[in-house]
Amino acid sequence: MNENPGDGIAIIGLSCRFPGVRNAEQYWRNLRDGVESITFFTEEEVIAAGVDPETARDPHYVKAGAVLDEVEMFDAPFFGYTPREARVMDPQQRIFMECAWEAFEDAGIDPEVAQGVTGVFAGAGTNGYLVNQIYSHPEPVKAFDRIEV
Repeated sequence: MNENPGDGIAIIGLSCRFPGVRNAEQYWRNLRDGVESITFFTEEEVIAAGVDPETARDPHYVKAGAVLDEVEMFDAPFFGYTPREARVMDPQQRIFMECAWEAFEDAGIDPEVAQGVTGVFAGAGTNGYLVNQIYSHPEPVKAFDRIEV
């Protein structure tokens, strides 16, 4: 039991992104109904995405992925970014900001007028966005002058 009730933590809102869902309600429904949300690709699709043709034909190569819908729909001005800044941001950062805001909305909290301390706790996986996208295509980033690749 917490001796000081003012130090407690309460989860009052949440948000998530998973393949085939845009919110926690859809996620739980898919879990309940056994919905498969992984996207399976053809050999041609993975080759077009840059996979070596020999690898794509290997019977042990899994041509599937966890694809999130509408990742291109980030509202950069809403979060104070220009479209150009948003274009070079890691997609996980863009999704994090959307989910953080949605968690506040789910909790019924307006961060602009909320009293007290409210925080967002998040988790994300490791990805290769910086190496695969930014380092291999540095031109958009060089235009910012404050980021050196």
